[in-house]
Amino acid sequence: MIRAITNFFRIIFGLLELGVLLLILANVWVVALTSGRTYNKISKVPSRDCALVLGTSPKMRSGVANPYFTARMDAVGTLYHHGKVKKIIVSGEKSENYDEPAAMKRFLVYTEGVPESIIIEDPKGFNTHKSILRCKNVYGEKNVIIVSQGFHNLRALFFARNNGMNALGYDAQDVSKNESFYRNHTREFFARVLAVFYYVLGISPEE
Repeated sequence: MIRAITNFFRIIFGLLELGVLLLILANVWVVALTSGRTYNKISKVPSRDCALVLGTSPKMRSGVANPYFTARMDAVGTLYHHGKVKKIIVSGEKSENYDEPAAMKRFLVYTEGVPESIIIEDPKGFNTHKSILRCKNVYGEKNVIIVSQGFHNLRALFFARNNGMNALGYDAQDVSKNESFYRNHTREFFARVLAVFYYVLGISPEE
């Protein structure tokens, strides 16, 4: 009886170790596949016709400005004013009483000084993969600079590369506030695992 219980726990611990190893390997794969394709210095970024800005809420639950949103807008404004892109796709969720692309466009026009005429709103970018696929399939853009925080850009580039896009990433400033930093990086760790799971099984999150 004791031997059976011991063997049972050995199997459980073995499976847990295997699971942890697979989680780590999935993240290593995403990082390795996108190595050298992200930039955080504007002078180093190659020019592209188009920037794809990944959406996030313009405000926190408390009602104050979302620093992730502001940093992304600052980053794409910098790309435009340094002549790195000629047009911008702002991709995010649009639903009743909520419109990320419109908020991004307003910020870029009125705060960053980007011409309204070069900004394209994508209201159906409900998640990262959908934003990538719609950039390619709906708007016909394959050679793009993806703008988000660095930890998010890795997964976005993983999707883009696996969908035949020649994409680069420009990293917006990260948020150093402890609760936001650890929460978002932990969530992204598992999101990368899910991205690899979808890729290995040939499943599109859009389906």
